[in-house]
Amino acid sequence: MSQSLPMSEPGSPRQIWSVGGGKGGIGKSLLTAALGWHLARLGKRVVLVDADLGGANLHTCLGLSGPTRTLGDFMARRVEKIEDVLVETGVAGLRLISGGGDFLGAANINYQQKLRILTRVRALDVDLVLIDLGAGTSFNTLDFFLASDLGLLMVVPEPTSVENGYRFIKSALFRRLRAVAVTDRVQDLVDSALDARNAAGIRTPLDLLAAVEAEDPVQGERFRAEVAAFRPRFIVNQVREPADVAVGHQLVTACARHLGVRASYAGFVDYDETVWRCVRQRRLFMAEAPSSPAAERVRQVARMLLHRASLRLPW
Repeated sequence: MSQSLPMSEPGSPRQIWSVGGGKGGIGKSLLTAALGWHLARLGKRVVLVDADLGGANLHTCLGLSGPTRTLGDFMARRVEKIEDVLVETGVAGLRLISGGGDFLGAANINYQQKLRILTRVRALDVDLVLIDLGAGTSFNTLDFFLASDLGLLMVVPEPTSVENGYRFIKSALFRRLRAVAVTDRVQDLVDSALDARNAAGIRTPLDLLAAVEAEDPVQGERFRAEVAAFRPRFIVNQVREPADVAVGHQLVTACARHLGVRASYAGFVDYDETVWRCVRQRRLFMAEAPSSPAAERVRQVARMLLHRASLRLPW
């Protein structure tokens, strides 16, 4: 049986936001760095965690050289406290836990290692933790996404990215439901649903809910509650024209219609040559080009997310 990682206690002032993406190379790490930088400038105490355990590069987005101590040292128990791998970024209020790319097997950590990481991260004396997830839909990536208070899913307006983003949400939903399945029969139903040609005729999560309710009404009610509580948010990056902005709304509609998931649209970031010039120079565009269109969009996204967090609105 799969296990779910714990989330924040109700009313906890500390929040964990995760940033995922169905594919690599779409600017996910850069957005995480930009959001963290801006939140710190607003006076928040922020820690960035690079959880791309097989290919950590968040430090590069911040213009830092590779840290001497990383999450890999914590996982390998070369250090006992996660605070020992915190790195100052040069920005007041913003620190970094670099990924564990130097740790053999880092991309395939087990449940207990994930639990240890998340428990220690939640205990940090900060306001916000932003986790930069690895690309794709590995169990590690999905589990950290699901355990976060807010899951942001980035896409770019390209067919493969949009398809992978939708697939990410679908995979995360099935992973979430599998974690709360109690009986073997219901677990088998969830597992069979992952095969689009399964004999039970389950083609969508909505079909799965109906099958579980018929098998076990109590678990069916729990499944519906889990689906209702799953509220991911999309961000569209590299927007060039109005049609690109609409991609986020299209994904929200597709999630509601085909998955029964109440996703929402957190905003978009313009395609901006200034951003990529800063990347090549190992400079963060938020600091180097604060008046750029991309920087203003990041500030808008941050304001909206902070507003909802301050009002304790459901994500």
